[in-house]
Amino acid sequence: MNYCKGILLAMAMVASHFLSFAQDMNVTSPDQKLMVNLYLNEGKLYYNVTLQGKEMIERSPLGLRGSQMDLSSGLKLTGKQLRKINERYSEPKIKISTVNYQANELICKFENATKNQLEVIFRVSNNDIAFRYRVPQTGEPATFIIEEELSGYKFPENTTTFLTPQATPMIGWMKSKPSYEEEYHPDQAMGVPSKYGIGYTFPALFHLGNDGWVLLSETGVNSLYCGSKLSEGTKDGHYKIAFPEKGENNGIGSANPTISLPGNTPWRTITVGHTLKPIVETTVPFDVVEPQYPASKNYTFGRSTWSWLLWQDESINFEDQKKFIDLSATMGYELVLIDNWWDSRIGRKKIEELVAYGKAKKVGIALWYNSNGFWNDAPQTPKYKMNTASARKQEMAWMQKIGIKGIKVDFFGGDKQETMKLYEDILADANAFGLTVIFHGCTIPRGWERMYPNYAGSEAVLASENLIFAQHADDNEAFNASLHPFIRNAVGAMDFGPVLLNKRHNRKNDGGTIRKTTETFQVATAILFQNPIQNFGVTPNNLTDVAPHVIDFMKKVPTTWDNTVFLDGYPGKYCVLARRHGDTWYIAAINAETTEKTIDISLPMLSGTEATLYADADDRSPQIKQLKLNKAKQLKVKLLPGGANVIVAK
Repeated sequence: MNYCKGILLAMAMVASHFLSFAQDMNVTSPDQKLMVNLYLNEGKLYYNVTLQGKEMIERSPLGLRGSQMDLSSGLKLTGKQLRKINERYSEPKIKISTVNYQANELICKFENATKNQLEVIFRVSNNDIAFRYRVPQTGEPATFIIEEELSGYKFPENTTTFLTPQATPMIGWMKSKPSYEEEYHPDQAMGVPSKYGIGYTFPALFHLGNDGWVLLSETGVNSLYCGSKLSEGTKDGHYKIAFPEKGENNGIGSANPTISLPGNTPWRTITVGHTLKPIVETTVPFDVVEPQYPASKNYTFGRSTWSWLLWQDESINFEDQKKFIDLSATMGYELVLIDNWWDSRIGRKKIEELVAYGKAKKVGIALWYNSNGFWNDAPQTPKYKMNTASARKQEMAWMQKIGIKGIKVDFFGGDKQETMKLYEDILADANAFGLTVIFHGCTIPRGWERMYPNYAGSEAVLASENLIFAQHADDNEAFNASLHPFIRNAVGAMDFGPVLLNKRHNRKNDGGTIRKTTETFQVATAILFQNPIQNFGVTPNNLTDVAPHVIDFMKKVPTTWDNTVFLDGYPGKYCVLARRHGDTWYIAAINAETTEKTIDISLPMLSGTEATLYADADDRSPQIKQLKLNKAKQLKVKLLPGGANVIVAK
């Protein structure tokens, strides 16, 4: 009898230990405020997120499912490990040039009834979470077609959303969508159907009332996976990872990703804060990725002029491009961008002459290309130069030979794994020939600034060209601008093409759409919008028809930043953002509302007592003042509707 009791007691102790082992799946941030808990319930895996004890994401599913194996049910825990991460890296193309990434990592290992394995990896830093799956090879199959990723996000009731819809495939101009150029709906209730009914693009911002904010996105996507999106939401607040639509890229390629085994999925990122400060300042898209190849040269970035924005296709001729090279030289800019049709309207021999002309004036040239082979009807040339390896390398060899500095490649129209491979192939080949790359008509970047040394930005936003195309965009310019630091630009470089100083958006500044924001607002966007190469909307006439201090500012404004600090704001209403380049701080404050706003700005990061203030006079004209800061380094500033202040100080 005692022997049986001993056996039963031992079994109970083992069961108790296993139960404790199974339930104790959690990881906290280094400051102990942010916690992720994992749960197994009848073989299915879930997680939740708490910030200082407050549940920010309620119990939500995890797992992968494919035709070969189901890694979403029948799971049992087989092991776990914890480790600390403390890494320091430098990346000049992001919002903070040097980052010290500290996090705690939890790896939980699971097995299903047929012995297939799944590893779930969570990294938790202060205010940031990144998680992904690793699938080992457990038998003969060396690949895994993923039919569904169950990763979900269940938000508390009364959460509101700041989302932009995913467009259906092959719609829009020349069948070029999806291109991440849809509009946002601020503070919308959960569960409201999206415009197209197929979910939302990343990044996605959620407001949990008085409890705080959550920003969702993904990072580390390359040719080994597709780009994902967020599903339609339910009224009770559940969203999940969704894959591209089958019709994207003209139906070519699979909408479902396939990974080789062992293999990883990309990182899903969750930024959590009681305030918006962690949302704006997050570096998690770059913290968890690694460089994919070494730089072939020491890449430099900077400022560019761009004739096409306001002068449009008619400016793609030899003489007008010389005028914009002259403009860049006068402004002290490093680059000029020559847009579509240059191959037929200027010609390659004349492009070589323009490169030589620019070189004499210390201005480099970047060229536009159409990405497409089979996935849209966009007629702009050069075409068929970027979609195949042989044509691409031949074209890039010519560019390297004549001294082209970079390329802008347009019209991608999809997020399939095949499309992600094209992005990576263009970047990798361009690096071999020493070219920087900007993408337009494209997906969001997903950690690409750190992954690819020659990557220089993506559009993936309703950008400045729309200010020329439609008055609606001008009427909503301030509103949209006030969203981007909190959402789109929070996760990656954004090639918006800012600073349009013409009052009317045409070549002669006398017709077309009407700018509703002030000149000071325009220069503020040079700080507010972050991209290592800024294609500014400055035109030759601005040298004489805009206040000299505005042009002087635009001659000096940098495009790379050593630090970024969020000071105040609310998406869709206003934003106050500080960025530092070297020892100089640039602070931009914009007002997106229809009424005048007076706000107090605290600037404890400043070391000096003097500052230059760029502001709006009551008649909305730009003015400049020299200020003396008080000991508390506080300022009270007035912001007109569609107006701004810019403060420059050390």
